[in-house]
Amino acid sequence: MITVTKKDLVQLGYGNSFAADIIKKAKELMIQKGHVYYSSKKLDRVPVGAVEEILDIQLADSDNDD
Repeated sequence: MITVTKKDLVQLGYGNSFAADIIKKAKELMIQKGHVYYSSKKLDRVPVGAVEEILDIQLADSDNDD
């Protein structure tokens, strides 16, 4: 599973607070889907698919593993 952190989002050009909000919303989405593991406050890594669903963009190209 490909995951993303706040630091990764900042490297993509998002601001610190916006990146933190994205991670928070992705964690909430994962909890809604039944993955209670993401309710941990210390967890700062979420699946890239959750972030893509929130932003409605594709971050990772799964077909290109060069």
